[in-house]
Amino acid sequence: MAKIFVTGVAGFLGSHIADAMLAAGHEVVGNDNMLGGEDANIPAGVKFYEDDCCDFECMKSDMRGADIVFHCAATAYEGLSVFSPSVVSRNIMDASVTVFSAAIANKVKRIVHCSSMARYGAAVPPFQEFYEPKPQDPYGIAKVGAEHMLRNLCTVHGIEYVIAVPHNIIGPKQKYDDPFRNVASIMMNLMLQGRSPTIYGDGSQKRCFSFVNDCLSCLTKMAFQDNVVGEVINIGPDEQPITINGLFAEIASVVKFNGSPIYRPGRPQEVHIALCSSNKARQLLNYETKTTLHEGLCTMASAMRARGTRPFNYHLPLEIITEKTPRTWVERHF
Repeated sequence: MAKIFVTGVAGFLGSHIADAMLAAGHEVVGNDNMLGGEDANIPAGVKFYEDDCCDFECMKSDMRGADIVFHCAATAYEGLSVFSPSVVSRNIMDASVTVFSAAIANKVKRIVHCSSMARYGAAVPPFQEFYEPKPQDPYGIAKVGAEHMLRNLCTVHGIEYVIAVPHNIIGPKQKYDDPFRNVASIMMNLMLQGRSPTIYGDGSQKRCFSFVNDCLSCLTKMAFQDNVVGEVINIGPDEQPITINGLFAEIASVVKFNGSPIYRPGRPQEVHIALCSSNKARQLLNYETKTTLHEGLCTMASAMRARGTRPFNYHLPLEIITEKTPRTWVERHF
């Protein structure tokens, strides 16, 4: 049995990793500053600290005795980072460096760092791990900077590390009252309220969506397998790309919504086609997509109905307001 520490344990991905590690018989400890976390997400059996990842002394104390650290905590706001770069980058770069420093000070065996598809930016899809990162926004730039810091510190101090690159994860426990991120959850929350969702641009942007359980099969192996040390590995499907227009139609079908989307101007620095190759995950981790997009959306809808729809919470400041800032955020349309 290992002692597992999970940052962002009250969040979407962190809470699912904690669930999986507890089910496997491991001891799980975690922290969250509750900026995007919820008490209801924290699994029973987790020793929880309401601490901020930017606080080194707290992180060092909270992690004491940990064997494996999963760094999931992040202000994962790619679009918002163009307009709130300070709060987003601080909670990516500064928080990550503090977590890595605390983990290394505690002599953990391995750090599993959750990066982002934003690292690839406007590269040619499908994105492969050997591509030189070309981030297009402050969020992606901060994520790449955190990766560089992880490699540097772990190499110097002899700590194992793995960099996971999940993309567009969906599933139960995802925050759906956040107006700035999680396009599928935003659309579903609005449509279940009988309201039309917003599509930025013409809706031809293309993505793949990853059901959380399929990602967990890889992430849990990353904690223990020797063949992944030092690797960057994309996590998620590459078989079912869909446009944002197509996503709207799929969600509308699942929740029986008969309205139409509202189209608004595109957001700056948004990558038009963002698709990752899963071949490396298949080779190293036996990755297999077991949940279709339709099945994942049905599961999400059931969970959202059980918890109840929610009003949107504009909980982060807009630092830069110009003519390019989406009116949906400035005027709080959702």
